[in-house]
Amino acid sequence: MAGEIVITPVSGKSDLNAFIDCAYRLNANDPNWVPPLRADMVELLTPGKNPFHEHAKVQLFIARRGGEVVGRISAHIDELALAQPPEQGMGPGTGNWGLMEADSEEVMAALIARAEEWLREHGMTRVLAPISLSIWEEPGLLVKGHDHPPMLLMGHHNAAYQGWVEAQGYETAKRLYTYELDVREGFPELINRIVKSGERSSRITVRRVDKSRFAEEAAIAIDILNDAWSKNWGFVPFTETEKAYGAKKLKPLILEGANMIAEVDGEPAAFMLAWPDINQKLKHFDGKLFPFNWAKLLWWLRNPKEAGFRVPLMGVASKYQNTRLASQLAFMMIEYIRRYAVEGHGARRGEVGWILEDNKGMVAIADAIESEINREYRIYSKSL
Repeated sequence: MAGEIVITPVSGKSDLNAFIDCAYRLNANDPNWVPPLRADMVELLTPGKNPFHEHAKVQLFIARRGGEVVGRISAHIDELALAQPPEQGMGPGTGNWGLMEADSEEVMAALIARAEEWLREHGMTRVLAPISLSIWEEPGLLVKGHDHPPMLLMGHHNAAYQGWVEAQGYETAKRLYTYELDVREGFPELINRIVKSGERSSRITVRRVDKSRFAEEAAIAIDILNDAWSKNWGFVPFTETEKAYGAKKLKPLILEGANMIAEVDGEPAAFMLAWPDINQKLKHFDGKLFPFNWAKLLWWLRNPKEAGFRVPLMGVASKYQNTRLASQLAFMMIEYIRRYAVEGHGARRGEVGWILEDNKGMVAIADAIESEINREYRIYSKSL
């Protein structure tokens, strides 16, 4: 395509709208791309609304050719990520880019080069990407699973992007997997025996999350998460503001029977969350809640029928990790969630993930319940 590519930083409301609209236009012909809510995208990218900006520098860029927007990218530096041990993936000198869209390899190359330049200007010596914006949001580039829509809070990218990114000198740093399974038939007999054994234990209690004291329950889950994941690759802790923000944001997705807290000797020891896949509804909203889509969504969330359920997060307190108790708690929670989803909502499909490729404990659990990898994401690395 003829014409010079001009890349400029986003400045003002008009540019921000153009940045957001770019994704809708470039993905309009992909039947498996799910348009995010536009209001959510504005909130994600606006300091003062999204607490990520309290500890991060973010710069958005737009690529134009002949006055037409042909691509976009974000470049960002998370101060909390810089403070993590380098052996866990992040650490000093590591910046990120993400939210990239491009109509050609030439545009993608120019956008990545501009993001790298911005990161170097701010003292970064290495890139981990794509991460959009936080490791807790949509990390990684989809390289397998383009033939079906993602579940909620998972990214979906043009299949050509893998070659375009790798051509810029990026090498795979980590693979992230999601696993899917038919939840109607139940789990193998071995899992059933483990669950029954746990039910006979006087030490173990597995209970539903209580939405009437949701803030307290959310704090329990996040505290376990920060403890359980603290040694994981890519880990970045939540701030207190992010805990409160996340709890408020996700509360509408919480169905009590699909979210569990396990206690050992009366103390919280593990949690597992499962959310109905609202992408089944968002797919038809074109990113808009008004004038009537908000009512449709709220009505559906009251009793989502035949919904897929995604397990986005689980954690077992570090003192129980690498013990038989850890897997027992996990199997009990996921079996109780499975029963609830099937019996209460007619669920057929479940998805677990993302899971790091070398998280042996979680991979073993995914294998034990006979789930299969349905999507693979890659986070890439490059020295600057």
